[in-house]
Amino acid sequence: MVPVLLFLSFFCVCFVAWMLMFPHNRTALADVAGRLRIRLPVGRHALLVAGLMLAVCLPPLLALTAGGRVTLPGFEEQGRSVNIQIEALLKGEQLVPPQPLPPAMFTTAEVELVRPQLAGASRNWQLLDAEFAQRLLLVFRIMREKHGYEMVLLEGYRSPERQNQLAAAGPHVTNARAFQSYHQYGLASDCAFLREGKLLISEKDPWAMRGYQLYGETAEALGLTWGGRWTMMDFGHVELRRARR
Repeated sequence: MVPVLLFLSFFCVCFVAWMLMFPHNRTALADVAGRLRIRLPVGRHALLVAGLMLAVCLPPLLALTAGGRVTLPGFEEQGRSVNIQIEALLKGEQLVPPQPLPPAMFTTAEVELVRPQLAGASRNWQLLDAEFAQRLLLVFRIMREKHGYEMVLLEGYRSPERQNQLAAAGPHVTNARAFQSYHQYGLASDCAFLREGKLLISEKDPWAMRGYQLYGETAEALGLTWGGRWTMMDFGHVELRRARR
């Protein structure tokens, strides 16, 4: 876009200079326009018209050329904050997984109603891909420090046997069978929130739904894929899409 604007500006300047330096060209141009039944002014009027055209067209062209990208208020600051934390992560800062929660918290009647078969899920951070685990931990940190949400890992690595077991439960659980999911490679996780000492999973809660939106935005900013954008929305799911080993 910028090269085009520069070319148009240069063309306008050259056109006016051409008309000023060669008066007979103005007459020739008027003759051509006459044949095309277009009325163009000749002489000093032509210079006046050309000058006005240049005065009107050149400033916005130069402004567009010199102007930078417009960023909405607050977005640039948020992006810069995330980038700083990514840089710190890449420089070698190793985030530590949180302390595991009591297993009984994942088997309550409220949890079973929303997320059955969660008792057999693995929440071992050591089984996750190292890079994915660090990105996810950074998501957890940003959600806690910036947005006030305490995140919980519901399930990380998933064995092929468990994947087939969940697939057998029906498409409302998952469509992926063994080795069709990033969970089998330690590159995916399902997460939820901790509020007042209890797990909160259902997006029907407005507070949780807002948390999932922030969670998805944060995860995407860190290069993860968020399940909340899928046709079968999975708000707590994130994954790192890369070559699976």
